[in-house]
Amino acid sequence: NSWEDKKTDTEATPEQGPWRISLDFPCFGPFMQHCRNRDLREKVYRAFITRASEGDVDNTPLIPQILKLRKEKAQLLGYKNFAEVSLAEKMAPSIDAVLEMEERLRTASWDAGQQDLKDLQEFAAEQGETEPIIQWDFAFWSERLREQRFNYTDEELRPYFSLEKVLDGLFQLVNRIFGITVTAVAEDVPIWNKDVRYFNIADEGGEIIAGFYLDPYARPADKRGGAWMDDCLGRKIVQGNIQIPVAHLVCNSTPPVGNKPSLMTFREVETLFHEFGHGLQHMLTTINEADAAGINGVEWDAVELASQFMENWCYHKPTLLGMAKHFETGETLPDDLFEKIKAARNFQAGTQMLRQIQFGVVDLKLHSEFDPEGPQTVFDVQREVSQTTSVLPMLPEDRFLCSFQHIFAGGYSAGYFSYKWAEVLSADAFSAFEEAGLDNEQAVAETGRRFRHTILAKGGSCHPMDLFKEFRGREPSPEPLLRHTGLL
Repeated sequence: NSWEDKKTDTEATPEQGPWRISLDFPCFGPFMQHCRNRDLREKVYRAFITRASEGDVDNTPLIPQILKLRKEKAQLLGYKNFAEVSLAEKMAPSIDAVLEMEERLRTASWDAGQQDLKDLQEFAAEQGETEPIIQWDFAFWSERLREQRFNYTDEELRPYFSLEKVLDGLFQLVNRIFGITVTAVAEDVPIWNKDVRYFNIADEGGEIIAGFYLDPYARPADKRGGAWMDDCLGRKIVQGNIQIPVAHLVCNSTPPVGNKPSLMTFREVETLFHEFGHGLQHMLTTINEADAAGINGVEWDAVELASQFMENWCYHKPTLLGMAKHFETGETLPDDLFEKIKAARNFQAGTQMLRQIQFGVVDLKLHSEFDPEGPQTVFDVQREVSQTTSVLPMLPEDRFLCSFQHIFAGGYSAGYFSYKWAEVLSADAFSAFEEAGLDNEQAVAETGRRFRHTILAKGGSCHPMDLFKEFRGREPSPEPLLRHTGLL
């Protein structure tokens, strides 16, 4: 169908179209994965990479202006460039240290990224594709290969993850590793919705040291999508007494219907563990100064350490299978499905790693080496970096930077590397438990208490590098992340 076939949008139907495809990622991403019309994919892809680069909404002249003003600001503050300003408030010690980490990850990922493309080309040829894989084919054929290789859907997994069982598993895990006990409080707690629950957290001696509200179910009318943690009360001294920290843990799970409990996708399970990790850093703080308690004052590139650390436990077989029980039969998640979940985590790990490294390195170079008033353009910088970080060449008209909001209109200017830095930290932290022996209860408990009393307890009161070294006995290494992603 085409737009000419229909007089107005109101005559369009979901089944027959016509359909309007937006360039927002929640629409663009699935379209590129599932649209079988190659010409349409090309059209949408070319539109996507040239967003905000033409006519009245052209950001091209604004980017060098932003970079010039940031450079001036840095020099007024006594720094050489804006990247130095950003790094002054990060855990990472220097621009060179970040670039060194990025380069270590890049060299380990390059061959794997090339192999990803080769695998895709061979698979597409087997399916009858005669053309070489190019930019607008990559997502489509990747999704077909992923479907063939792993052959499961979110909906197949959902019956194994009832919210109550997942919560039980999560609370048992934090008891096992951190020695804390989570208990539901049924009475005398004010709540804003009938589904909201309140829990106390007690330490080994039974003393209540924190609490949290859980708002578990989707309510589209008054709640945005996704899941998040925020603070309700922070730890501080009030009239000579400690005010215990209280967190909000907000999710968007499907509400129970009749006898059918709230069932979660595996991604929602991961997200719950992730957000609870943020919550633990807020709730297990021992700092009484509000501005340094919990997650307050924690450097931007270290703030995801606790949350991403908790995600790792979703791939620990005894932990996951302990809570993955079919809501009707009680059957444990089959081994082969667990193995597929684990393998799918690292699907095209090389390509994914290279993509994030490209963003991080371009961001740093634009904010350190690039001269906004020189002959080189920002797109030249992107092209130069892409030659060693992209398995497919950058198209001449690529203007991705014109819509790179993270670094030009968000909180990640000269800080995009923070995503990868935090992954390095969390993988390294989890590897401390692997080295101790994940099945050795005493060793896990000892390592967990050390994590609790350093990373989780001291929050923004110490430099995160000092805390990490106190926990790990050394500076962070990228090797565990490479091992966990199958790149080593």
